[in-house]
Amino acid sequence: MSTRGIGWTLHGDGRNVVPGGYVAPDERLTWPRTIGIGAQHVVAMFGATFLVPLITGFPPSTTLLFSGVGTLLFLVITANRIPSYLGSSFAFIAPIAAAQSQHGPAGALGGIIMAGAALAIIGLIVHTAGARWIQVAMPPIVTGAIVALIGLNLAPTAKASFEQAPVTALVTVIAILLVTVLFKGILGRLSILVGVLAGYVVAMVRGEVDFAAINDAAWIGLPEFAAPEFHLSVVGLFVPVVLVLVAENIGHVKSVAAMTGRDLDPLTGRALMADGLATMIAGAGGGSGTTTYAENIGVMAASRVYSTAAYWVAGIVAILLSLLPKFGALIATVPAGVLGGAGVVLYGMIGVLGVRIWVQNQVNFSNPINLSTAGVALVIGIADFTWVIGDLTFAGIALGTAAALIIFHGMTAVARARGSEHVAGPEELESRDHGSRPSKLG
Repeated sequence: MSTRGIGWTLHGDGRNVVPGGYVAPDERLTWPRTIGIGAQHVVAMFGATFLVPLITGFPPSTTLLFSGVGTLLFLVITANRIPSYLGSSFAFIAPIAAAQSQHGPAGALGGIIMAGAALAIIGLIVHTAGARWIQVAMPPIVTGAIVALIGLNLAPTAKASFEQAPVTALVTVIAILLVTVLFKGILGRLSILVGVLAGYVVAMVRGEVDFAAINDAAWIGLPEFAAPEFHLSVVGLFVPVVLVLVAENIGHVKSVAAMTGRDLDPLTGRALMADGLATMIAGAGGGSGTTTYAENIGVMAASRVYSTAAYWVAGIVAILLSLLPKFGALIATVPAGVLGGAGVVLYGMIGVLGVRIWVQNQVNFSNPINLSTAGVALVIGIADFTWVIGDLTFAGIALGTAAALIIFHGMTAVARARGSEHVAGPEELESRDHGSRPSKLG
């Protein structure tokens, strides 16, 4: 396809991927095959995208609608050169829950819009000035700590849901773990979705599922929309999410570039702006914030099809599904026990993904600066320290994020001034590939 999105070049005979090759973003297979691959992308993002609204109490169909709209917007803004699906971000779960406790769902939606606006502004700056300043400000030790504390901060939420139906929750956990190791390919990557389905069946047998809402729902109709409210007090809750979304988007761009052998760095700013705008649109209508999805990168790596045409199909399919109220009502019947079981696995995985960022970037924990940065930030995040200043409330994730940034850069500056400790400079840090690889914050 030309980079302006007018059309796609047929890859080979359109039926098979050329041996040793791949279907590039500006290519496609025949439309029936492209539609099939697009549907596979919908399946890949499905479980993670729906878990966020189920956990936060947002309407599932609304979130699905805006994930589809956001995906199409992302493709337009990136000139169809970065294949990506924008699904619900798990990084928003904790701040949404905290904001809802203070100002209800409308206040949480306002926070989502503010986070999206901040991300879009960062994208504009990156598009103009480049991404090096982000790499210097957020080295792997800081990025890993932020991702880890976001996941571990959610542990009490998972426990609360787990205890509502321990048997169902335990079955869900076991099913997710078994599917992960028993199956290869796409089924193995859909372990969360399969585990939730298994837990759902057990919940039905145990009488924990209420189907009344399904009977009352129409077959065709618009999702439930909601208007946001803006409160300054939620700013501290959503700021850390922006940093995670920056890391995820940059990691996604780098991964796709590595797989396709193309230089996509000039599009990093566009990707950030697109995700920011998609998040703002979602928050304005009642949906959850979005992020680029690692689940779909796995599908591309397995199929060797990086065609953006497949993502246009995925976005359109998501929008069409969101217009089926009975479908949304069915998703909303997933009981707390199932969500608790899935949460135990997912939140733990998010925490460990932060550790993976450290490992992949060879963070040196014999350096006391790195050790202090991670240690203090994690304790603050896990214990959920809270600091109230007037109308502003800064909870564990915000304070842990601030601690990671302040401790790393503060100790680094002092150590350099005193010459008391070797500290990696910008050149050394850059050589370690700062962009954290896409995680399942999903």
